[in-house]
Amino acid sequence: MEIKIIKEVFQKGLSITERIATKSLTLPILNNILLEIEDNFISLSSTDLETGVKWWSMAKTKDQGKIVLPSKILSQFISLLPEQPLNIDIKDNLIKIESGTQKTQLKGLNSDDFPLIPTLNKEDIFVVNSQTFCEALSKVVKIPSTSSIKPEISGIYISFKKGEIKLAATDSFRLGEKTIPLTNKTEIKKETSLIIPQKTVEEIINIFGEKDIDLNISFSPDQILFESFIQDTDHPEIQLISKLIEGDYPDYESIIPKETGIKVILPIKELIKQVRAAGLFGGKVNEVRVNIHPKDNTVEFLSSDSDLGDYQSFLEGKVEGKELSISFNHRFLLEGLNNIKSSEIILELNSDDSPGIIKPVGDNTYFYIIMPIKTN
Repeated sequence: MEIKIIKEVFQKGLSITERIATKSLTLPILNNILLEIEDNFISLSSTDLETGVKWWSMAKTKDQGKIVLPSKILSQFISLLPEQPLNIDIKDNLIKIESGTQKTQLKGLNSDDFPLIPTLNKEDIFVVNSQTFCEALSKVVKIPSTSSIKPEISGIYISFKKGEIKLAATDSFRLGEKTIPLTNKTEIKKETSLIIPQKTVEEIINIFGEKDIDLNISFSPDQILFESFIQDTDHPEIQLISKLIEGDYPDYESIIPKETGIKVILPIKELIKQVRAAGLFGGKVNEVRVNIHPKDNTVEFLSSDSDLGDYQSFLEGKVEGKELSISFNHRFLLEGLNNIKSSEIILELNSDDSPGIIKPVGDNTYFYIIMPIKTN
């Protein structure tokens, strides 16, 4: 098998696939990448048995075949080669790579030992803009927590409805939801929902986040496929397939307060600065006290650490409702604020033992709910 391919293109494929190739002691084959040669195409594949990814590119090829190669050494070696086309020759589980004056031989493994990456029967296909979808995912991807008791909250909940997709995540202490519109290329025949592992979502963002392309989504009862195509063709460029998390996602909509008695509008940049400053004195539980003062339209931030000292600050805003003193985990509070792009936020509250809601001003597609820290 002989291939000629641009180094930059080959490196792109390696960067997409090598992240899935894990350090496995029990199954060393998973530390490798499968390289396949087809008619005028080269492909790279990797899997950790939960998630699989495959990348294709057009290339000058001779014959067909496949070989399994160690992902780490292959990626490191290719990165050190000059910016010239790569001439690759594969024979008897041995790969020869030539670039300029540099030549090397790398031993591979038999492709028959590489795990099969499953295929999916693509019946219903949802089409989204990759940047829009990944930006939405980035607002909720850090929220889930690994839980053996409640595995369903270890992933991202996705609900496909007519005209929109809802993304949600929770760790029982906070919750985020983002709504994005579906393109007119998608016709939903049946509303459905599923739970995607957090690791898969991180890979989706990493692979597709910088692209401005159509991203096809299809799924079965236990798997989901994300697929993009080589420009101006109907041939796949990237396929990422993942197992889904079994179980029913919590009815999170039932905990969203229908009405709130306090509404505060604050400038986000200054708010983030003051929460960060207060967090330096938040102690072991990261506690920041938030006092709402409607009479003078201010919010007070207090924190105390027995070893470091105390912090106090005031921030002017628009305050409607009653006086209230409530405590939050400053780290959780900041994660919600950092996902907001508007210049002002809305903070809605009811009492010191009920959740607070954070929303961007002028954007009703995102909200973040945070539970207060209970104090005696």
